[in-house]
Amino acid sequence: MLKFSPIKTIATTTLPSHFHRSSFHFQLNRFSPKSPPKTPQTSALTIPLRRRSYAAAMGDDSGMDAVQRRLMFDDECILVDENDNVVGHDTKYNCHLMEKIEKDNLLHRAFSVFLFNSKYELLLQQRSGTKVTFPLVWTNTCCSHPLYRESELIPENSLGVRNAAQRKLLDELGIPAEDVPVDQFTPLGRMLYKAPSDGKWGEHELDYLLFIVRDVAVNPNPDEVADIKYVNQEALKELLRKADAGEGGLKLSPWFRLVVDNFLFKWWDHVQKGTLPEAIDMKTIHKLI
Repeated sequence: MLKFSPIKTIATTTLPSHFHRSSFHFQLNRFSPKSPPKTPQTSALTIPLRRRSYAAAMGDDSGMDAVQRRLMFDDECILVDENDNVVGHDTKYNCHLMEKIEKDNLLHRAFSVFLFNSKYELLLQQRSGTKVTFPLVWTNTCCSHPLYRESELIPENSLGVRNAAQRKLLDELGIPAEDVPVDQFTPLGRMLYKAPSDGKWGEHELDYLLFIVRDVAVNPNPDEVADIKYVNQEALKELLRKADAGEGGLKLSPWFRLVVDNFLFKWWDHVQKGTLPEAIDMKTIHKLI
């Protein structure tokens, strides 16, 4: 069992206005979370320029899947401090480079969705083999990032994160928005973790853990998902046993394993009992590093 120590959130403080990096790196725009911009502060010209800069600095990544490459450079993740205060934004590419994570301590906001059907079975996915980080590992229903855009920066009741979760369930699993209304997501808690994927890529995330109970239509996107399955608690325990034993090369994502080891089964019991609100703790950030 992994141990964790709680970090209590503190009031947001005023942040420095702007700082600049060298010509190889674009400016990180800092702003007050109380007045987020309506759109990321980028122009149509900045993306090609970034691509040239990254290619010069990091190599051309010629083996990267075209879809994943586009997402790496087009998506802007939300940078936060360890108390989940927004401090800026950066590309998905930069946020997942272990060199940047270690050197600049880049920490970005993320979410993990746990979707249960009416039989209280949990939907799992196996990540696509083309994913840049943790390809072909099994994980919870959907794991991704809210983007630096107005609709996904809304702090009240974690609405921005819930909007992002609805968007990504459609993108990855083809689940229609009407099957997963944003008001049906229950944010249960937050955790902070760091996990290398290979020598180049990794994760450093402040992860919102969202539960939802819905019967949904699923049509996985092969660019994102290799396989799916519903599991009950006993089936998941058998999956954990196989992963621990290394049977068939089966692997689990590190964030999923952290949730399993620290929270999942007791929260799952609340789902089955209809007492899930009793498990909510959005004031504590669990540091699981």
